[in-house]
Amino acid sequence: MLIRALVTLLTLSYPFLVYWGLQRFDALALLPVLMAVLILRWLGGEHARDRFVIAASALGVLAVTLLWDPHQGLKLYPVLVNLGLLVVFGSSLFASQTVIERLARIKEPTLPPEGVRYTRKVTQAWCLFFMFNAAVSTATMLWASEEVWVLYNGLIAYLLIGVMLAVEWLVRQRVRRRA
Repeated sequence: MLIRALVTLLTLSYPFLVYWGLQRFDALALLPVLMAVLILRWLGGEHARDRFVIAASALGVLAVTLLWDPHQGLKLYPVLVNLGLLVVFGSSLFASQTVIERLARIKEPTLPPEGVRYTRKVTQAWCLFFMFNAAVSTATMLWASEEVWVLYNGLIAYLLIGVMLAVEWLVRQRVRRRA
């Protein structure tokens, strides 16, 4: 449990680690340390989809860092995580249950049809969020300063996730009252 919490903290602080490291070290010197964090994250992944997103993201970071530009490669991770989550959530729209429906059924196994429709809409909303977040993360990676990159990817993106969760919770309460 403690190791899992530490790995989660390291993963969430990835933008800060990259920013701090790029100020002090060569980008290629940071690569093994950051890959170790991602490998630990992969080992802690409970679901195949979690491991898929982490593995694809780590391979993307590795490829771009080694083949294109080490600085850009290290800053690519947030983009790849968002794109990976977009694939996971988006592909679930074509499955019998969406990611959000599966999560909802943990708490409410007999989810009514209107609940299923609602979870599909929430899954679509998260897909839009991941597309937006990937686009902004890409823009900060390519055209913004490292300070703007770390501000967006290390703070603003997490605040937006919190806002998204809070708004969804409020909407869900309203939908439940109507039903």
